[in-house]
Amino acid sequence: MRTPRLIPYQLGPAFTVQAARDAGLNRGRMRRTDLDAPFHGVRARGAPIEETDLDIFERQAAERRTRAVRYAPRLKPDQFLSHETAVAMLRGPLPLATDQTGVVDGMALHVHVSTRGPGPLVRTVGVRAHRADPRTTQTLELHGFLVADPATAWAQLGSWSVPDLVALGDFFCRVWRRGPGRPDAGRPPLSTVTELHSRIEGARRHGIRRLREAIELIREDSWSPRESKLRCLIVQGGLPEPELNYDIHDGDGRFLGCFDLVYPGKKVAIEYHGLLHASTYAADVERIAALRAAGWTVIEVTSALFARPTELLARIRRAISR
Repeated sequence: MRTPRLIPYQLGPAFTVQAARDAGLNRGRMRRTDLDAPFHGVRARGAPIEETDLDIFERQAAERRTRAVRYAPRLKPDQFLSHETAVAMLRGPLPLATDQTGVVDGMALHVHVSTRGPGPLVRTVGVRAHRADPRTTQTLELHGFLVADPATAWAQLGSWSVPDLVALGDFFCRVWRRGPGRPDAGRPPLSTVTELHSRIEGARRHGIRRLREAIELIREDSWSPRESKLRCLIVQGGLPEPELNYDIHDGDGRFLGCFDLVYPGKKVAIEYHGLLHASTYAADVERIAALRAAGWTVIEVTSALFARPTELLARIRRAISR
């Protein structure tokens, strides 16, 4: 069997058939098994998910990104990646897409493409088309193609639940403050609450009531989606809003740690435990033990406890009522 002609590296990981022809590749080369045809008129080199040790959320998001990159060569000048696809490209937190069989393969999910203004919408298998109002739409260039900017992507997702919208808004608006052990201090936020407001005020948006409710709950100091959703549960459950990622010191000024959600006046700290990793488990145990020794009440929240919101809220209510 003849060795297939090499694909010019300039074409990138995915390219249109027309671009390949312009580069001198014939129709037969386009049919070789080393190339995939993810969309009509597009060919892609094998592109496995390179990230390892991913949880199910990260894996699905990585698959969404791969699929988006494979579609990108088809984008017209007035089109851009939007909605959930844009969030995946921006590395924001996404709700897990599931169906009756379980978690959906991200490579099977639609790529969301918006057309800015009156131009024709995309009509091809595997793409969900949208129309974007130029007055409330901003884009940025990422990997050589256009993607909705963070504020625009957030405003396009009014179909999401309020806690998911808050988690995404918190991610985009996080201010990277200075403090002991805090990463990337001074790094600029991806967006601001003011920018989010500008994308929904005076605009017709699906789910505008949810967007308006969520924007009032977005904060600049949340470090993870689980913290954001826990805070939403607390506030929507009628309890006072806690401080976020609060640095605690003992009476001698010794730094005890930064804790997820804190009621400083009540000496109550709430910690959400995600997947436990051996590399941090011992340090977390010692950190929490030191805080309790200093007279604090610590409520440790697991996914199992979070799934029992009435019990969780009751624990917090008892702790802050003492």
